[in-house]
Amino acid sequence: MITRVRNRLAAMRHERLRRGAYRRPFAGWGDERLLLLGVDHRIPQSQIYPFHYYEPTLRARGIEVREAPVETYGPAAPSGATTVCFQTQFDISEAEFEALIARIRALNPGARLVYLDWFAPTDLRLAKIANSRVDLYVSKHLLRDRSAYGVPTDGDTTLMDYYGRVFGLTHSQQCFDIPDGFMEKLHLGPSFVTAPFMLPVFARGQRLTGARPLDLHARIAIGGSPWYAAMRGQCADAVAALDQVTAVTGTGIRHDLFLRELRRSKLCFSPFGYGEVCWRDFEAVMCGSVLIKQDMSHVETDPDIFVPHETYVPVRWDLSDFGDTVNRLLNDPTQCERIARHAFERLHDYASSERFVSQMAPLWEDRG
Repeated sequence: MITRVRNRLAAMRHERLRRGAYRRPFAGWGDERLLLLGVDHRIPQSQIYPFHYYEPTLRARGIEVREAPVETYGPAAPSGATTVCFQTQFDISEAEFEALIARIRALNPGARLVYLDWFAPTDLRLAKIANSRVDLYVSKHLLRDRSAYGVPTDGDTTLMDYYGRVFGLTHSQQCFDIPDGFMEKLHLGPSFVTAPFMLPVFARGQRLTGARPLDLHARIAIGGSPWYAAMRGQCADAVAALDQVTAVTGTGIRHDLFLRELRRSKLCFSPFGYGEVCWRDFEAVMCGSVLIKQDMSHVETDPDIFVPHETYVPVRWDLSDFGDTVNRLLNDPTQCERIARHAFERLHDYASSERFVSQMAPLWEDRG
């Protein structure tokens, strides 16, 4: 309870700063002035928050940090930045992107421009639009095989292509062009570990222990696009087929209660969403539950919590080994403890150090 209250108070303070102090003009004391133009939603804000969390470290390196909403950015907001990191909506057009770039450049002449891609899929759909207009392109996760980019798929994403074929669904072929030189601008940033309700928890390093009366946490929503509904339905069926396993299922629960369930669960099944990497992957680690997920060997993340049988337990994409995997883990509490501990320690090591600052240093260095 104390931890939840503390997190809630910290979140309220952060929101006050976002709408007040973070929007004041640059003081001018720093060698570098970093402006964050973010989309006001919890998913994209998970990319923005760590710049504020590690502000003391950035300040010590001569970097001032300010933030403003990208949708309304104009003369009343901070300007004169040396680096501008900005986000956009998922479906922004090239004309809208160009207009935003012009607005940013008018208020920040000569600034280094960095695009923050907060989207769920591993594709790079904005590569062609962004390439000639930005200096760096940051993604939360990437396909490990970079040659897989710029290749036609049935549907927009890797998952859409795969599950469309599995379930006999028809998708229009799509190919997101990767312009020459774009891969040199591509940079891998952190994923959901930097969300406001998780980063401080991992930084403190107080791993949860105690009784876990629930065997498996597996709340799985099944709606949306046909391929998504079919994929998630397959996951729900795999959970329903388990025998003598105490599983938490269903949907429609408050987030605080959702996390409370995770803290009482030995295992957590976090299936793919519209993208491979999900909130629940990191929530499971935060709450001390062993993460089970479809094999993630094709995805690169940093920090990486997808090390098979070390920080998570992979299952086949067709879930043919799901039941055996769950039963094996439930019969081996020592292995569960080891995996949960290694996953938490990996994220604690990241959050409690200056790894974020060094990871993101290319955003303001090498200005050439």
